[in-house]
Amino acid sequence: MSDVSEPTSTRKRGISLSDAVAGLGVTFVLLPQALAYAELAGMPPHHGLYAAALPAIVAAFFASSRYLQTGPTALTSLLTFGVLATFATPGEANYITLAGLLALIVGVVRIVLGVLRLGEIAYLMSEPVVMGFTSAAGVLILASQLPTVTGVSAPSGDVIAAALWTLSHPNEWSVIAILLGAGTLALMQLSVRIHPLFPGVLVAVVLGVVYSRFVGFDGPVLGAVPGGFPQVSFDFPWQALPQLFVAGTVIAIVGFAEAASISRNYATEDRDHWSPNREFVSQGMANVASALVNGFPVGGSFSRSAINRQAGSTSRWSGAITGVMVLAALPLVGWLEPLPRTILGAIIIGAVTSLIQPKPLLRLWRYSRPQFAVAVVTFGLSILLAPRVDWAIITGVMLALGVHLWREISLDLDSRYDPQTFTLHLTPRGVLWFASASKLEEDMLRVLADFPEAQTLVMHFEGLGRIDISGAFVLARFLGDTRDAGLKVELKDVPPQSRRFVEPLLEPERPKV
Repeated sequence: MSDVSEPTSTRKRGISLSDAVAGLGVTFVLLPQALAYAELAGMPPHHGLYAAALPAIVAAFFASSRYLQTGPTALTSLLTFGVLATFATPGEANYITLAGLLALIVGVVRIVLGVLRLGEIAYLMSEPVVMGFTSAAGVLILASQLPTVTGVSAPSGDVIAAALWTLSHPNEWSVIAILLGAGTLALMQLSVRIHPLFPGVLVAVVLGVVYSRFVGFDGPVLGAVPGGFPQVSFDFPWQALPQLFVAGTVIAIVGFAEAASISRNYATEDRDHWSPNREFVSQGMANVASALVNGFPVGGSFSRSAINRQAGSTSRWSGAITGVMVLAALPLVGWLEPLPRTILGAIIIGAVTSLIQPKPLLRLWRYSRPQFAVAVVTFGLSILLAPRVDWAIITGVMLALGVHLWREISLDLDSRYDPQTFTLHLTPRGVLWFASASKLEEDMLRVLADFPEAQTLVMHFEGLGRIDISGAFVLARFLGDTRDAGLKVELKDVPPQSRRFVEPLLEPERPKV
């Protein structure tokens, strides 16, 4: 349990003025993002603020990384919508309570994984699976926002179908909605070039509200946003627990990959400490807090964590300051009611375009065709099975494990015969374990039969990465049969990690392992 305890490097850091500045700067980005991501998750917009306030405060008490900013994220919101849209109508009371239960499942699973020191499970998703899923998620999120940013009312149903309908009906587009969306994207890009703390997203929201209130906007607007603080509730639809448990576990692991990547990268750059187990607990407690205030699953944000770091955050308490600022803003959110929804759609698009990365996918084709296949299948299934992208992830993970298993079973055997010394050299390459041992035995017997005049057999072991006990017994049987046939046996280049298995093979009896 030692690595779940608070790191010394983190314990020494108190709240500084830089933390306050960084926390405030992140708040300016988080407020509009929380509204947008709530819509992406199928929740009423103000519930995004609930998921942004208390979870960030709670996460700070357990966090390992001093930069990680916790709250609603695009990927987690997409996964949430994908799971819940098949059980209830987005935005309705039943949907909201199911979202709370889903967040509770995510939180408890992460806490258990952290307490049991199973942080390494965050690496269960291979890079090809992550590449395929994140690119597909980017495509799906962009498609889901196309009707919003063009100001049209597309037929409800499949996200891709609605996007294609929108693209095929340009006569339905609203020029004003498109201009407001384009202006929002421009401000988001401009803010990056001006300064990390320049709140381009917030400026776009303020300008949108001013335009809608004083000039008039005839398209969809945010509408009524209840002010005040969230109510703590333990009223969950427990009867839905069996149906949501698997999906919640998937979100707990998949969603944590983002937080783990942020923490690991920044810890490496700063030569600082971070604990995946502690971060699991931190993110788990944040999700439990989100569940109690009618929120939805949350995670670590790449964009907001980057702003937090660039703004000079010195401790994990900058995240708590962000949560407190969001909490303080809750009674004042009523002024957002005239906000054009096209601006929220543009905020989402601007945040997720970086998810679509075709170049790394294409590089996989050059490096490994099987891994490329894993990425492509994960990508394709994520699109085809939407909104249930969690099943696409599960399939991708299983396929990646299958490819790994296939590679482990595929053990090669190189052979060379020296006719002058009547010596047969055999060099197996790969991993010798119970699944590959029988195939190796067949190949060795076949090669031995091809050279009946051989008098000496030399086994070279430098090509074997690992040998398990089943592989050792198979080798013992083969070498025993070879000795019985009158051949002299020599073992060469035995790796140190395999000596306890291989050296007993020189004896006539089976290895004592």
